[in-house]
Amino acid sequence: MEAMETLTKADLSKHLQDRLEVGKKEADLLVNVFLDSIIHALRKGDGVELRGFGSFRLRDRKSRLGRNPRSGENIAVPAKRVVYFKLGKELRSKLIDEK
Repeated sequence: MEAMETLTKADLSKHLQDRLEVGKKEADLLVNVFLDSIIHALRKGDGVELRGFGSFRLRDRKSRLGRNPRSGENIAVPAKRVVYFKLGKELRSKLIDEK
């Protein structure tokens, strides 16, 4: 099994520079504004839907009883909010259905 690479914000910015023929500052700004828009919407409690790509939503997780894997003792896991991502149909077909 080969090692996976990770796409970074810098990689996205470089891709925009090449694709749109813009400078580094403009590409960095585009990436940051896009990501900040998603964060802002989620903080307000709104969902984010990118047709064909997927949607982001905040979900509340209830508190529960967990287990410390080292000691085996039970521990209380507090309630928390987590970001949930659901694949869009187009992305799913490009990634999962094409094998």
